[in-house]
Amino acid sequence: MITFFAGLVTLILGYFFYSRFVERYADVDGNRKTPAFTMNDGVDYVPLKWWKIFLIQFLNIAGLGPIFGAVAGAMWGPVAFLWIVLGSVFAGAVHDYFSGMLSIKHNGLSITEIVGIYLGTGTKQFMRGFTVLLMILVGAVFIMGPANILAGLTPGFASATFWVWIVFVYYLLATMLPIDKIIGRVYPIFGLSLLFMAVGLIIALFVKGYHIPELNLSNIHNYHNNSDKFPIFPMLFITIACGAISGFHATQSPLMARCLTNEKLGRRVFYGAMISEGVVALIWAAISMSFFGGIRELNETMASNGGNAAVVVNDISNSLLGKFGGILALLGVVAAPITSGDTAFRSARLIVADFMKYNQGPVKNRLFVSVPLFAIGFFLTQIDFSIIWRYFAWSNQTLAMIVLWTITVFLVQQKRLYWITLIPAVFMTAVTTTYLLFAPEGFSLSKEIAYPIGALLSVISLVAFFVYKRNYFNRIPAQA
Repeated sequence: MITFFAGLVTLILGYFFYSRFVERYADVDGNRKTPAFTMNDGVDYVPLKWWKIFLIQFLNIAGLGPIFGAVAGAMWGPVAFLWIVLGSVFAGAVHDYFSGMLSIKHNGLSITEIVGIYLGTGTKQFMRGFTVLLMILVGAVFIMGPANILAGLTPGFASATFWVWIVFVYYLLATMLPIDKIIGRVYPIFGLSLLFMAVGLIIALFVKGYHIPELNLSNIHNYHNNSDKFPIFPMLFITIACGAISGFHATQSPLMARCLTNEKLGRRVFYGAMISEGVVALIWAAISMSFFGGIRELNETMASNGGNAAVVVNDISNSLLGKFGGILALLGVVAAPITSGDTAFRSARLIVADFMKYNQGPVKNRLFVSVPLFAIGFFLTQIDFSIIWRYFAWSNQTLAMIVLWTITVFLVQQKRLYWITLIPAVFMTAVTTTYLLFAPEGFSLSKEIAYPIGALLSVISLVAFFVYKRNYFNRIPAQA
């Protein structure tokens, strides 16, 4: 319990202190007009109140990540607490904040275009295809998850396929309509529901006397029931993504950057939403480790149901909050991924539109871009969910790594403190490259081969960065 509260306090202190430190290097100007005013189009660029934007951003980036990811991550034991807390404060929230502020700086551009500005045209072209594919993967993942949960709530009435179609119809409407028609009105309510659910569960856990494992030197080891196949590094850092750092968030921040009315509100919205998601992940990790009697019991439960975190969420919600509370909690779990899925498709639409320079004012233009994206997304729902999730997880963290390098280059060019993103960028480079080399869905190499190569690639990326930095500043006098 001490570890849990220490983690909670650290997340809160991170927001109040480290976020202010980071803000100093973001070129914030409260008097500068934001794209919400300078480019107001009544569809995607619409001024909204900051608290609405915060709740929408929180709901958009949450999805199943801080819940399913934290439940699965808890299988490694209390070390998961460390990654959730430190990852959120020093990597995830910084990543989200700068991706939002850079979008504001560049008139609300999508993250793919921003990457191109700082990492070059070749990287931009790669990122366009890679990010659109990731957004479609997110949409597919966040269709099947809630559809399966809803099918469990309506046995004999509606199947998962029925709910897939219902969710798709909703996605189409939410993606096509102006952002203030559905998203701006309904999502703040769902955002509050998700927070209420997490707080209600942890209070119920304490009231019923469950014991949360502590993190200390004696138990920093791998509790996973298949520890050889799932070592802490890099598997834990891929599994717990949205609860620590997630590249998907960088695709969502520009959506809200187009609605923010003052640059000084960016810290509350972007950094604050990620810290809130870290709190949700911390709660779910703590509940998962304690509810079934311990970490080993959680592993046994997950193994018995084929790793389906939805079963765990269902058991926990119904037991801790009762039948009615459990239904409310499950609806919160359903709302979160659905609202992330539709904004994923919305992001994909905007990325394609930015690339094509295709005006998104007319409805027929939005429909022209959206329909092919939804067709691909529906095809992906026919593939094994666990396979899609694994590829989504790696793609997600790879995008986070690329965005961190982008922000680092921006800070170098602005002659600001670049270490705040350089260290997370190098670490995530090690995570994503090692995972690709080691994981069965990657090259499936042994640890003895994957680890040294992953470390070498990280060192190479660091050396390349310092070469770039030296050359960049050597060019400036010549250009002058």
